[in-house]
Amino acid sequence: MIASPSRTVRIASRKSQLALVQTHWVQGELQRAFPDRQFEVCTMSTQGDKILDVPLAKIGDKGLFTKELEVKMLNHEADFAVHSLKDLPTNLPEGLILGCVTEREDPADALVVHEKFRDQQLETLPAGAVVGTSSLRRLAQLRHHYPHLSFKDVRGNLNTRLAKLDAGEYDALILAYAGLHRLGMGDRIHQTIPSEISLHAVGQGALGIECREGDAGILEVLKVLEHTPTAQRCRAERAFLRELEGGCQVPIGVNTVIAGDRLVLTGMVAKLDGSVLLKDEVSGLALEAEALGIELANQLKSQGAQAILQEIFDTVRPESLS
Repeated sequence: MIASPSRTVRIASRKSQLALVQTHWVQGELQRAFPDRQFEVCTMSTQGDKILDVPLAKIGDKGLFTKELEVKMLNHEADFAVHSLKDLPTNLPEGLILGCVTEREDPADALVVHEKFRDQQLETLPAGAVVGTSSLRRLAQLRHHYPHLSFKDVRGNLNTRLAKLDAGEYDALILAYAGLHRLGMGDRIHQTIPSEISLHAVGQGALGIECREGDAGILEVLKVLEHTPTAQRCRAERAFLRELEGGCQVPIGVNTVIAGDRLVLTGMVAKLDGSVLLKDEVSGLALEAEALGIELANQLKSQGAQAILQEIFDTVRPESLS
């Protein structure tokens, strides 16, 4: 049963432009569905937002973008938090759950180029062209397919990254199609990168709404935003990642397709230098999404994925933030 209509529902969000666009979309949808309720956005900066001069792989895992929001919920200072699902760890703190997954935008990676390369595609960029990405997943796959390109880490919000590109610090950037689209920057997308070249991040393109376990009133409210096919796809992807014990900064990519009641999950694990890339797929009932994710993870483990990941964990060990 939904809680008293008089109570204000507090939504926790990061302060970044993309986070606020996503959170205000959720707020608006819920306000339309429940006109007698009040939905208030509470913003805060996370550790990941504050540390912009160090590659993500060096400073920690996905929790960098969620911990402060989770503390607010556990302290009953917020009722739920809106995340880009790809930023949400697969193992959540005790007392919190993934309460809702919204309909997914296109989860593909996208190429954005400097003006001088407007007539090029990813596959035709010249040798030595500098491509910016902060994702080891993208880096490993692109090194595998395009070893002649040069890759350079890039941090900052979307506007900052695009400004660095336009200023000539980079020749191209690899960004999420969904983020560019949600911020009204779809015209900057030069090429949507096919999954054959770059499998996307787990949960990419979907919003994940995290809330307190057992909060029946909030869970009932969130039901109006749940998109079952997206939720099934993302459950398979998150189970695959969890079984591989992979965090934010490991080269693990996925792709999921639902046709009728069937789900096809493709997954990959790669070495950082792109010299080895393992890829496989499984299919089965969409209702058994998590089991499919675990099955695929075990298939890749049997092909050597565990050794690849262990090598990466030993090489790219997060530095202490204390």
